Amino acid sequence: MGVWQLIAVGLVILLGLVGVLVPGVPGQAMVWAAVLWWALTERTPAAWGVLIGATALLLLNQALKPLLRPRRPRESGAPRKTLMLGGIAGIVGFFVLPVVGGIVGYVGAVYGAERLRLGSGGAARASLRSVMRANGYSVLVELFTCLLVTGTWLVAVIRS
Repeated sequence: MGVWQLIAVGLVILLGLVGVLVPGVPGQAMVWAAVLWWALTERTPAAWGVLIGATALLLLNQALKPLLRPRRPRESGAPRKTLMLGGIAGIVGFFVLPVVGGIVGYVGAVYGAERLRLGSGGAARASLRSVMRANGYSVLVELFTCLLVTGTWLVAVIRS
């Protein structure tokens, strides 16, 4: 696979990660399709392993989705930009502090944005709880799953 095609696959994965944060955009499907594109082009055992693992992980996420509360961003009371900021911080945090950083980045950014918006720590904690109940858990699980797939793909690309 050429460098430009690899960059294109990475951009599609990145769009899929952002798509997880935007309602109505099939972010998981975009991430999986990019990994499929890469695996069909590479045709190595590692590529097929990443594709099989990504498929299993994303299917497990889809199976567990009904157990989580549906997304209701309006019920949280937080502005949409707070939720987007949390998602972007989760993506960056995943790569700065592998695996755990995604969760820390998401929750920390939502708390920080709410602290700035509301002015007090108690109100920010209450708003964070409200955000996590309304849509945070389902977004966080979906984003974390896609980030695990992305991290696995990145490790496989670097090793090959």
